[in-house]
Amino acid sequence: MTVIAHLSDIHIDGGQRSVERTRAVMDYLEDLPHDLDAVLVTGDIADHGLPSEYEQARALLKSRHPVLICPGNHDERVAFRQSLLGRPEPAAATPVNQVHRADGFVIALCDSSVPGKGEGFIEDETLEWLDGVLVRTPVEVPVLVGFHHPPVPLHTPYVDGIRQFGEERLAALAGRHPHLAAFLCGHAHTPAATTFAGRPLLVAPGVVSTLRLPWEHLADPEGHVHLDQPPALAFHVLDDEGRLTTHYRYVDNRS
Repeated sequence: MTVIAHLSDIHIDGGQRSVERTRAVMDYLEDLPHDLDAVLVTGDIADHGLPSEYEQARALLKSRHPVLICPGNHDERVAFRQSLLGRPEPAAATPVNQVHRADGFVIALCDSSVPGKGEGFIEDETLEWLDGVLVRTPVEVPVLVGFHHPPVPLHTPYVDGIRQFGEERLAALAGRHPHLAAFLCGHAHTPAATTFAGRPLLVAPGVVSTLRLPWEHLADPEGHVHLDQPPALAFHVLDDEGRLTTHYRYVDNRS
């Protein structure tokens, strides 16, 4: 059995609130009596894409569990690589794509960010990279694909306007690879579950804040953001029969 913790949207911004909420989630994971197979963080790590924010996030996300991180629309690719991932690579703003191969599963992290924009789009080079990951993975090994932006509407107007577009290309790729088991994303700041390309699409809740759904608030500009809900995360459980089960958990962040 594989257990993956999935959190998203920590938005480290130089203030104490985002730090305290992220620390509460990571402390909760560190205190678990069992080791996790991975901790996945699907984007919006820094709020302004600053190196100082990434350095703080890097310290906060340090764990005994394997931690996998992909960028979101608030992230900046060069600083993400150098200050968060610790890669002294040339200052290239190319997509940050990563693969994690473990015993019995693979996680492919795709960069769905579009520099300077809120919406998402997976570039052709990322799709080619993902296709190569899937081709090189035996068909009996499930592959989980993570990115920041959900590729379908979630019936939340604020998020749907800046979701991932051009998604038909990703769906066509999925159709060629039956061992692509699920899509995991963030961006919406609300736990959600739906389908995309015939697979589960599982959305992690936000750590820094929670999205109010349209029927939960009045139509005012700030009404969609809920700051009082505790931070939350998901646990994805992949069993030996290939069945995927997701649990959502709130974390007590009161000191």
